[in-house]
Amino acid sequence: MSQLTDGLSWASGWQDSYSTPSKSAIFQARVRLGSQPLQALFARVAAPIGGDDTPGVWLAGRRLVAVDGTCLDVADTAVNADFFSRPDTAVNADFFSRPGVNKGEQAAFPQARVVALAECGTHAVFAAQVGPYNQSEATLTGSLLERLTPGMLLLADRGFFSYALWRAATGTGADLLWRVRTDPAGPKPVHVQDLPDGSWLAHLRRATDRRSEPMLVRVVDYTVADGRDNSTTYRLFTTVLDPGEVSAVDLPAAYAQRWEIELAFDELKTHQRGARTVLRSKSPDLVLQEIWGHLCCHFAIRSLMVQAATHSGHDPDRISFVAALRITRQTIAHPGAF
Repeated sequence: MSQLTDGLSWASGWQDSYSTPSKSAIFQARVRLGSQPLQALFARVAAPIGGDDTPGVWLAGRRLVAVDGTCLDVADTAVNADFFSRPDTAVNADFFSRPGVNKGEQAAFPQARVVALAECGTHAVFAAQVGPYNQSEATLTGSLLERLTPGMLLLADRGFFSYALWRAATGTGADLLWRVRTDPAGPKPVHVQDLPDGSWLAHLRRATDRRSEPMLVRVVDYTVADGRDNSTTYRLFTTVLDPGEVSAVDLPAAYAQRWEIELAFDELKTHQRGARTVLRSKSPDLVLQEIWGHLCCHFAIRSLMVQAATHSGHDPDRISFVAALRITRQTIAHPGAF
């Protein structure tokens, strides 16, 4: 009996001593862990989570996904600003560089750029790439293309288009629906055939590229009648060539779903992280650890929301992320637990 009592006393003491670790202990544990395990965890578990009947997930049998980028302020330390400029570092120099502000000055905090793929109907971010602020979103997108599969329809805004990226993205087997520029610097599709719904087929190839086969695209030009004086003509390129599958009216409506990834970033940056909150880590690897940790946390919450929506027969978009975040936080017994 005394042995049992001693054992319970020891277990109670062990629980008390480890249930509320000090800030120093948490920091040391974070340093030992590093960023790679969290990055690997996200890569392993993150995936589209919308089911066959989940509202807003599908268009003509294709899963709607979007690509976009956002920037995160990181702690203003010398090591954050200079770490990746060392000669022995194989990563792009000046990793956490600063955006410019007025009069040639720089912003107060260095920034990291995150480009991600998200499922539009559920806001689930299922792939991401972290890079320097001075690296473009389109450049970072190249490493995400391997996560695209046949049966997806990728939405992207006009800042992403390049002939090379379009060709690489179509090579994944996924379909594309991208907005493109219509000014003189925009791509120049060569007319091939008018389609009965008002869209048209065109060949797409860089003017200086005579060796590659031209890419066949469907072009949709449209205006938005929202009651305001807006005469702007918008242009979409898509690989969905058959108007019988998706009409020229439905494609712009589907493209509007690209905004869902912006809402996912707002959930992560404004509500989960905290509005105007700077990532606290003072070293680059721990900054990356924070970013991957936030992405894992957001995916976990969104997964629970989809499960709840499916169980109750609701659209996941109709469930409040803020409420789900609050409930999730309330279920954590010890907020200081690692």
